[in-house]
Amino acid sequence: MRLVLVSAIALHAFVLAPVAYAAGGGGGSAPMPTNTTKKCLFGRVFDEEAGRCVKPNKTNFTQDELYDAVRELAYDGQLENAQIILRIMDQNDDRVLTYWGFTYRKMGELELANIFYNNAIEANPDNILARSYMGQGFVTEGKTDLAIEQWREIKARGGEGTWAEASLREAIRTGLTYNY
Repeated sequence: MRLVLVSAIALHAFVLAPVAYAAGGGGGSAPMPTNTTKKCLFGRVFDEEAGRCVKPNKTNFTQDELYDAVRELAYDGQLENAQIILRIMDQNDDRVLTYWGFTYRKMGELELANIFYNNAIEANPDNILARSYMGQGFVTEGKTDLAIEQWREIKARGGEGTWAEASLREAIRTGLTYNY
């Protein structure tokens, strides 16, 4: 299982890089742990200038910096801390909606996750990351037909060969889902 996850992360780093932003993703690879995940607690973010963990707000970090912190915390399994940051971000941003869905899916709240994924897709129909994560939730629920619908949408929107498409295809094939 660990090898599968490492392979998925490597595949993500190689394939998704050129389309990550358009897809609603973050960088081209799994986020590297920084002081935000190593030192900060309670949804705080490490401020390089201040040299300490601070409570984030819309004035001390850009939307992209907050998004990077959310990705890092979510990847690290600090789902509640990621949600603390998501609360202060632009709730109309499809990337934010995608990560609301991601955190709720990982918490086992699949219905709530799907509401956020649907909102992300409504905001950006080409958000293949939201489609992949939602499809993986469908695989978890045994709703393979709905997962296949999302996989086909990903391919139709130019996502064939991306991490989002490959990971959902593999989840449909094996029944195993991925974090990233």
